Amino acid sequence: MRFFPPKWRKTKENFTSELDDATTATDSFYSARANDEPLFGETLLTLSSLSSSQQQQTDLKASPEQKKKVVIVGGGLSGLACGKYLAEAGHEPIVLEARDVLGGKVSAWKDKDGDWIETGLHIFFGAYPNMMNLFSELDIEDRLQWKVHKMIFAMQELPGEFTTFDFIKGIPAPLNFGLAILLNQKMLTLPEKIQTAPPLLPMLIEGQDFIDKQDELSVTDFMRKYGMPERINEEVFISMAKALDFIDPDKLSMTVVLTAMNRFLNETDGLQMAFLDGNQPDRLCEPMKQSIEKNGGKVLMKQRVKEWVLNEDDSVKHILMANGEVIEADEFISAVPVDVMKRMCPEPWTKMPFFQQMKQLEGIPVINIHLWFDRKLQNVDHLCFSRSPLLSVYADMSTTCKEYYDEEKSMIELVFAPCSPIAGGKTNWIAKSNQEIVDATMKELERLFPLEIGKKAPDGVGAKLLKHAVVKTPRSVYAAVPGRNKYRPSQETPIKNFTLAGDWTSQKFLGSMEGAVLGGKLAAEVVSAKAKGMKTAGLKKINDDIMAEASTFSGQGWKRPQKMEDESPVVFGAGYVLEENDEQQLMTIDPEQLTEMDGRSQATKDAVEEAVLNRTR
Repeated sequence: MRFFPPKWRKTKENFTSELDDATTATDSFYSARANDEPLFGETLLTLSSLSSSQQQQTDLKASPEQKKKVVIVGGGLSGLACGKYLAEAGHEPIVLEARDVLGGKVSAWKDKDGDWIETGLHIFFGAYPNMMNLFSELDIEDRLQWKVHKMIFAMQELPGEFTTFDFIKGIPAPLNFGLAILLNQKMLTLPEKIQTAPPLLPMLIEGQDFIDKQDELSVTDFMRKYGMPERINEEVFISMAKALDFIDPDKLSMTVVLTAMNRFLNETDGLQMAFLDGNQPDRLCEPMKQSIEKNGGKVLMKQRVKEWVLNEDDSVKHILMANGEVIEADEFISAVPVDVMKRMCPEPWTKMPFFQQMKQLEGIPVINIHLWFDRKLQNVDHLCFSRSPLLSVYADMSTTCKEYYDEEKSMIELVFAPCSPIAGGKTNWIAKSNQEIVDATMKELERLFPLEIGKKAPDGVGAKLLKHAVVKTPRSVYAAVPGRNKYRPSQETPIKNFTLAGDWTSQKFLGSMEGAVLGGKLAAEVVSAKAKGMKTAGLKKINDDIMAEASTFSGQGWKRPQKMEDESPVVFGAGYVLEENDEQQLMTIDPEQLTEMDGRSQATKDAVEEAVLNRTR
């Protein structure tokens, strides 16, 4: 019964009523636009109910003559969402996934003991309207385990203790957010709270225009510019930055933080969190697959694409698979991460300004860790912010997740961040061995929770670590460092039969599950609109610096960030448990991640440099 507390569980009716109040045009299926303009003027209305969403889909429903065969490369959330909405619009999507598991950055698999290993610790927020709509459309809302509406922070200066921001039921946004901050007496003083408010007011008054203009500033730059107290960074922004993009505040664009805060401040239940009741492939991806197949589409796994083969006009002729098979279609969609897209980008496209934007985007490294203990730790049924220099967020999955529930033992899942210099870290942890990472994690947990772990525990030993799993994703969500948002490309491309999907494409949300679903929806919208001969939003304006660089670019030196020949999940932008010879595997797959290695031998450094040179020759 603890899994779905009646007081907090949301129903389909709750979703609808909440979206009525909070959803804007950018959240609806067929009116969400990168430039915030409805695609079809007054014919497409803001999503205010499930029925209106269905009506919008009907507006773009293809006739038999308009039906398109659409190949979607990538079986992550964005590719699956894109396939779902295309199939419902009357088209024939074929989703191709290179791996033997769906989900991409939300994939999971079982280890030899039958325990689930997840690529990341994934949390669903009330401020995820497109994701909430998806759960409702799939009729799987009851798989979301909603937790008490609060934020929980570990107290570094008071080991073993927590403090909370409590959101009082019945208080509307943004008052509930402000009251939650005011009621907390441990993290900030009243003068600090008062000093923090004025710099954030333009976000509420000017909205997205103000938010977009802050992309050139890091979080710490923004704080200094507007005179915010330094302790805000230490108490709140460090945790927030690492949770949002696995980056320290001095590296993270303030637009990312303001985008999240804007949603959380304007939606009463925006910060309420939910865990999925089990593993992502079975509990979320499989229903999406079934929806695609029910409506005439296909989802195929172990289907590795070798290259996009082009016509003379640079449009896509067909896809050549690694096994030599040729797949033809009317339309083609890439739903792979930006680094994978750069790797697969055909040579003629690399000279185009549109695709040159991708050179400014790259995935951020992230490490997800699973720790199984021999006893039940004192814990809370919720997500916790560690406020640690090494750790981001964590949760006891044996308590928070129905499928992983265990009354006697704990399984802590946590995010290790930042884990590389690009993310603001001093140590390139992504290049370290699994054991080094686990040792550092345990040392930090012992410091944070001395009565649970380590020699200071009442029994002098503390909880014993039974086993661990370290999942490395060298290039996860795009690194939202300052000045990068303007380079996120539109879903529509200059190639007449090629469209982009993914959380890294241009849309309001961050590199997140919500952004992935929305990116897939927008890609489906582009294809569906073109099939009906309707006006699309067109291409997003390309920045002047890209246009200037492209005018002299010969095509030589295009940086392809990952090795094409390797079949590791890492190559396809996914997480992977590296066993033996971590360095050697990563060196082969993604040598740039090993160019900065503290304490490594000169021979190893030389080998890495040679691998990088060989890749660029």
